[in-house]
Amino acid sequence: MKRWVKMIRFIGGLCLVTLLGIAYVSYLCHNSLCLAPEHSSLSPRYSVSSSSSSSRSEILSTPASLVKLIGGFPSKVNIESVAFQEAYNMGFDITSRDVIVFLHIQKTGGTTFGRHLVRDLNLENPCNCPRKRKRCDCFRPNTVNEQWLFSRYSTGWKCGLHADWTELTDCVEGALDEYEGTSRKRRYFFITVLRDPIHRYLSEFRHVQRGATWKSARHWCGGQEFTSLPHCYKGSNWTGVELDEFMNCSYNLAHNRQTRMLADLTLAGCYTGYNTTADQLERDKILLQSAKQNLASMAYFGLTEEQATSQYIFERTFHLDFANPFDQANATLSAQAIAELTPVQIERVRQLNSLDNELLEFARQLLHERFKMLKRRDPHFRRNWLRVIHPHKSERTTETH
Repeated sequence: MKRWVKMIRFIGGLCLVTLLGIAYVSYLCHNSLCLAPEHSSLSPRYSVSSSSSSSRSEILSTPASLVKLIGGFPSKVNIESVAFQEAYNMGFDITSRDVIVFLHIQKTGGTTFGRHLVRDLNLENPCNCPRKRKRCDCFRPNTVNEQWLFSRYSTGWKCGLHADWTELTDCVEGALDEYEGTSRKRRYFFITVLRDPIHRYLSEFRHVQRGATWKSARHWCGGQEFTSLPHCYKGSNWTGVELDEFMNCSYNLAHNRQTRMLADLTLAGCYTGYNTTADQLERDKILLQSAKQNLASMAYFGLTEEQATSQYIFERTFHLDFANPFDQANATLSAQAIAELTPVQIERVRQLNSLDNELLEFARQLLHERFKMLKRRDPHFRRNWLRVIHPHKSERTTETH
């Protein structure tokens, strides 16, 4: 009997110690002395659910102190996005509820890539592209209005001209519901194309110099449209602007455009106080970290300077082939434009796009990692790669076997 009493007292003592320990830890956490794991440092502000985690741990190591709002704009996005690994494992089901969403960043070669998507994919039911019409109908098989592609050349700019990550994730579900006349949950495969920041920036400069403005862009963020962003020019456009004037406009959205368009802008207060000195370093860290995370969580991205690799990755990821190969654009024009700049101007362009430079380096490493993984898992790599880099030679080889 005494032994049972001792055992009961011992168990009771253990329970008491455990409860005291739990209470103590709860007290510490309540006072912010214990931290969430590093991998969740950005998750409280992200409501886009991804069914596959990123392959690079460095994008998830942002200190929790950086993950705060500068301006206080909530993000209420709640859509299912598919990351690269799951896209590769499960493929893209064009007959179900899967939708490819193309985030088109200006002057990255996105126009050419967008045309590839609607005109060159080998599909049983390809997009219908009537002559003399800019857009194509990319409907699912046996449907009359269900889109499997959300892009400029299929649905048009439903979420605004060159909608960024913040706009697309907030808008795409409602835009498709309205277009199709019904509400449904879909799986979204976000894709994009990046380009060398210096070449992209100079290309945008030349485009603006010829009269482009993109003034009809919505700049939707945190549940509101920012319509009063300052312009760098007076009048209807900036035709004839010189490079130094283009660079000297502190609120020019061309600066670090790729980072801004891939980041969740609600993390940095949207466009409130955009490009002001207050909290600029902290804002930059948040945006760059967010852009890296969003890029890594996308189902696919390509690089303008690596067309063959980008095409191969797309085809192996989505298990879809292009009838026509991606052309590697001649870099002569970009090289010539850079050659006309002074060393001071080149350095200034590089500084103005420092975030994009770091983002591109991250993207290049991630692209090569994905390529190596896909190559390793592809039992027919030589044939598939040859078809990408030498399509006509590949066809002749196939015919002779």
